This record gives sequence, C-alpha cells and structure tokens, in this order.
Amino acid sequence: MRATLEPLGPGERPWPIKVGALLALLIGGVQLVLFFAGTKLKVGGNRPSGASTIVFAGLMFLCAGGTWLKRYWAVLGLMALLALFSLYFAIALIKASSVLGFAIAIAGLCIAGGLLWRLVRVLGRIQMPKYPAR
Repeated sequence: MRATLEPLGPGERPWPIKVGALLALLIGGVQLVLFFAGTKLKVGGNRPSGASTIVFAGLMFLCAGGTWLKRYWAVLGLMALLALFSLYFAIALIKASSVLGFAIAIAGLCIAGGLLWRLVRVLGRIQMPKYPAR
C-alpha cells in the first residue's frame, strides 16, 4: 500500500484537507458566535466559561490553519476529533427514538466517518519522504 503513495506536491491540497480545514474553522467560528450571542446552551447543567470557549475556538482555528498548511499534527488532531464525532453519532444511532434522530445520526456518522477514512490516505501522503529531483 505504501508503494502506491506519492508525496504531496507543492501547493497540492486534496479535497479532504480542504473540507477538514473548513470543518475545523466552522466548529471554532460557530462556537464563538453562539457564545457571544449569549445562547443558553449548557454543558452538564452549567454554561461554559468564557475562557474555555475562547481556548477551544482558538484550538479549532489553530487546527484549521495547520490542516490547511498540511501539518501532520493538525491533520492527526482533526482525525481524532472526527473519530470522537463518529463515536458520538454511533451512540446517537443506538439511542435514536425517532426517524429524524435516526436520519441525523446516520448522516453524521457517514460524513464524519467518511472524512476520517479519506484523511487516512492523505496523512500517509503527508508523511512520505520527499526525494530530490532526478
């Protein structure tokens, strides 16, 4: 399998990298917008503090930038986040009590799992050594 991989070319960004960077950017942006809009979303019965919300959004922006720049650590972090999303939607699928809940869980599982699967090959291409031109 490794013999079929080619290193990423200069400026080459496969579509999973673009989608992953956009997803991380959206997660951080939506988190900030909802917090500053004053929504009453609660986690564990309490509203999240401003510091934790800003730190999380900053980490998502850092992950989006690193993914866009094809940094190994950022893509790996995004893959870990997608694995957690997949796990969440798999559990939501088990607990679905309506057709809408079932459809949302299936769609979330397919999107998160599909992007995770596509990023595995891209991560392999990022790791490939760059040989000097012959």
